[in-house]
Amino acid sequence: MIIRKIKDSILSTSDKIPVVSVTGPRQSGKTTLTKQVFHDYQYVNLEDPRHREFVLNDPAGFLNVYNSKCIFDEVQQVPDLFSYIQVSVDETGKNGQFVLSGSQNFLLLEKISQSLAGRVAIFRLLPFSIEELIDSEYIGSSFEDHVFKGGYPRIYDQGLDPTQWLSDYIQTYVERDMRTLLKIGDLDRFQFFMRLLAGRNGQLLNLSDLGMQLGVNYHTIQSWISVLEASFIVFKVLPYHGNYNKRLVKTPKLYFYDSGLACALMGIRSKEELQLHYAKGPLFESFIVSEIVKYFANRGISPHLFFWRDSSGHEIDCLIETGSKLIPIEIKAGMTLHSDFFKGLTYFDQLSKTKSSDSILVYGGDEVQHRKEGIVTSWKSLHTVLDEVIR
Repeated sequence: MIIRKIKDSILSTSDKIPVVSVTGPRQSGKTTLTKQVFHDYQYVNLEDPRHREFVLNDPAGFLNVYNSKCIFDEVQQVPDLFSYIQVSVDETGKNGQFVLSGSQNFLLLEKISQSLAGRVAIFRLLPFSIEELIDSEYIGSSFEDHVFKGGYPRIYDQGLDPTQWLSDYIQTYVERDMRTLLKIGDLDRFQFFMRLLAGRNGQLLNLSDLGMQLGVNYHTIQSWISVLEASFIVFKVLPYHGNYNKRLVKTPKLYFYDSGLACALMGIRSKEELQLHYAKGPLFESFIVSEIVKYFANRGISPHLFFWRDSSGHEIDCLIETGSKLIPIEIKAGMTLHSDFFKGLTYFDQLSKTKSSDSILVYGGDEVQHRKEGIVTSWKSLHTVLDEVIR
C-alpha cells in the first residue's frame, strides 16, 4: 500500500483545530486516507440514505449520536449539518473532533467557508505524486509511463488500462458534476470544450478564442473553467510581475492536475504514442508543474506559483515564491542535457539577481547535478531537490 505523504501534516494539525477537511478530485483516495489516518474514528458515509435521512429529519439528534471523533464522508449531501457542527465544536472546544470529506468540492468548500471559518483546516489530496511512488513497485522507468498513466490510485491498485478508466472517469464523474453544478444540457459541447482545454494544456489561457470555437460567450467559458478548478481537474498559474523594466505577459497559463486525464482527452492511447506526439513537451511541463503543486499540497501548504515571460520571448516555466526567495524552474522533456536548456535560467538569474544555487532545471533524464547555472534534476528526484532549495 502506498503511504500518502500528506498523512503527517493532517495528523499534526488535527491536534490543534476542531475540524479537518480533506478535499480533492473524485477517486483521489480521500476515503481510504481518512480511514487510515483516523482509524479509531467512527465512519459515516452520508450518501447512505439511512444516515442522510437521519440528518435531514433530526440534525441535532444525529450529532448527539456522532458527537466526537467521527468522519463524515460526502458531507456536502447534507448542508444543514454544517451549522450544527459549528455549534458542537464551539460548545465542546475539542480539537480533532470531526473529519469532513466530500467529492463535490465546490459545494463542500462553499459550506465550510460559510459555517466553519476559523474552525477547520483544509487539506487537498491529489492523485499520486512521484514522491509517493518512487520507492514502490509502481514507479516507471521513463517519465512517459507517468505522464500517460497519471496518478489516480485505482489505475495502479487494480492494474487498469488508463485510457479506458480515465474515459469512464470523465463521463461518470466530471460530466455528472457539470450537470449538477452548471445544469449543462449540451454535454457534447462540453466534451469538446474539455478536449480543447487538454490541447491547450500548459499554454496561455485565451477565453475569447475558446468561446469563439465553441459558440458560447466569454462568461460561459469562465464559469465552466471555475467549476473544473473547484473539482481539481485544472488549475491556473498566474504570470509573475516583478519590476524588471520589461513588458510582461499578463495572461495566466492553464494546467491539468493529472496529465493522464489530459492524454485521455487528447486521444493518446499509449506511452508509445505519447513519445511521438507533438504535445509531449507541454504534457511533460504540465506533469512537472503538477508535481510541484502536489509537493506543497502534501505538506499542507498553498504555494505561490507563477511563470514569467516577457515580450521578447524570454520565459521561465515556473517560479516559486517562498518568503524572500524566488526559485526559477525550467522544464525540458529531453533526456539529454544541452547547454541551450540553461539559457532561460541564466537570463532570468542575471535580470532578477536570483542566486544560481536556487535555480532548477528539471529534465526527462536520470541525473542530478549541481552546476554553475543551477541544479539539474531528473523528474524522479524533483522532490529531493525542492527539499534542498526550500529551507
